[in-house]
Amino acid sequence: MKRLSLLFTVLTLVFVSTSVFAQFTQSQMVAEWQRAKAYTKEYLDAMPADGYGFKPTPEIRAFAQQMLHLADGNYFLVSTGTGKANPLGKNSAEKNVAQTKDDVTKAVMDSYDWVISALQAMTPAQMQETIKFANQDISRGGMFAKAFEHQTHHRGQTTVYLRLKGVTPPGEKLF
Repeated sequence: MKRLSLLFTVLTLVFVSTSVFAQFTQSQMVAEWQRAKAYTKEYLDAMPADGYGFKPTPEIRAFAQQMLHLADGNYFLVSTGTGKANPLGKNSAEKNVAQTKDDVTKAVMDSYDWVISALQAMTPAQMQETIKFANQDISRGGMFAKAFEHQTHHRGQTTVYLRLKGVTPPGEKLF
């Protein structure tokens, strides 16, 4: 019963946060993405270079892979939402970028810069246009919200990686 209650709570928060984010003005959304970029950079900086290959268990991604997956999600979800070509094409940062601190940091920061640029190029009318994604109708602005949710999720997962390496994670950046 506790798991069902927790699942319902999480799903409700995801729905509400996505709905609220989709109602932000474009300039507010840009500011949120800039804040997320800075926060993610703090995480990338906090992990020592020798921790980028660290996996808490063999079954899950290494720290570098988590961050590169975050970048892949930024590109995929926003390119789907905007119709702009994914700069990686059919490639994957997670599979193609060297998993060093410098290379991962550059790849992840580049993905944020691309998202912010794509968002700034959208008109309010384009943000309201509806597209099909995963057999659902969603606004182009809603796809930015989904991308934001995805990057937040994967950055949050890396908190455990930092703690297991003896690093205090960056403080929360809600504003």
